[in-house]
Amino acid sequence: MLDVLDITKTFNAGTVNEKIAVSSLSLHLDAGDFVTIIGSNGAGKSTLLSAIGGSFYVDSGRIRLNGEDITFVPEYKRSKGIGRMFQDPLKGTAPHMTIEENLALAYLRASTYTSPFSRVSKAQREEFRARLAQLGLGLEDRMKNPVGLLSGGQRQALTLLMATLVTPKLLLLDEHTAALDPATAEKVLELTRRITAEHRLTCLMVTHNIQSALNLGNRTIMMNNGKIVLELSGKEREGMTLPRLMELFRERTRQDLDNDRMLLD
Repeated sequence: MLDVLDITKTFNAGTVNEKIAVSSLSLHLDAGDFVTIIGSNGAGKSTLLSAIGGSFYVDSGRIRLNGEDITFVPEYKRSKGIGRMFQDPLKGTAPHMTIEENLALAYLRASTYTSPFSRVSKAQREEFRARLAQLGLGLEDRMKNPVGLLSGGQRQALTLLMATLVTPKLLLLDEHTAALDPATAEKVLELTRRITAEHRLTCLMVTHNIQSALNLGNRTIMMNNGKIVLELSGKEREGMTLPRLMELFRERTRQDLDNDRMLLD
């Protein structure tokens, strides 16, 4: 379904600020896989998602989605098949447009049967309302309100709906609950779990929360210095504890896992 084949990305090459963000990394996802990604700051997690999403082109290697080589496909074209959420709740929506207008933009951008200049029908607006109601936040009664009036948690829930309104081939979640308070973050994670299961989405999710990484989805990978150093699935993942995870990290990298944010979360 998704094949990341030996990709490398270096920023500021040839300067004193040169940084190899991802190094000879390969990863395969089958359809329906939900893979969580953990690692310290600078491990390359967000760079990996940005490379797949098309924020930049990789220096070497290939990326294939459903058998199609998308290595040099522009980001706006990849967005037809790749849904994406970011850490910042302000990034995924247009604040001065209404909830309905944001949903219409997301629908028209991702749908393969419409152009950006198409109009949303009454039936489609009713579908928007029904999908909003499923979030359980009362947003179906505020469709004419500007998105800028919503809280961070409401905006992230709306962004999640926008990213999956037209079922994407792949969903990329880049620490999409990190800016939220714990109670709101848990609600958004539960929505994530429900929506991905309902639509059988293939998903890659970056998180600093180790427990969330082990509880959500069916696979967990750990990155360090731009490489995948550990992958967990099945019984090994189900029985994993933080002390054992730290021990495995030390065995693979010969260094301690000392990221305070990860350990405190």
